[in-house]
Amino acid sequence: MSRADSPGTDRRGMTWPQMLAMAIGVIYTLVGIVGFFITGFDDFAAHTDEALLGFSINPLHNIVHLVIGLAGIALARTLSGARTYGWLLAVGYGAAFVYGLFAAGEEEPLNFLSINWADNWLHLASVLAGLAIALGPVKDVTTTDRGRDGSLRR
Repeated sequence: MSRADSPGTDRRGMTWPQMLAMAIGVIYTLVGIVGFFITGFDDFAAHTDEALLGFSINPLHNIVHLVIGLAGIALARTLSGARTYGWLLAVGYGAAFVYGLFAAGEEEPLNFLSINWADNWLHLASVLAGLAIALGPVKDVTTTDRGRDGSLRR
């Protein structure tokens, strides 16, 4: 892939949307893994009283966190991948937020992800982070101009 395919990147590393996608991916992956130490694999899709830092979880919720986290890590490799991840966060967590408005605190079968109101606020924050990743400006450093001596400058 040429540098022209990744505006805002240079030899120094990733763009800020890529770094944010990576950070969110790592955090969600860790939350998914740690969640299994709390919930185990029992009551897979049941509303539980188990929580991680005030956020309600169950094994299915942990798997969702793992998938979202691993997707972020994988897609953060390129700016276009990070932008795609941003849209996935915005749309997916937007849907989760709307679902949570009805399901939070309820018993089965509606609350199969064991969502509480803290989860809803986190989902809304994830929507905003996704929009920032998807739409945030990145300085395009691939443009060049010629100096007085005719040499290319970046």
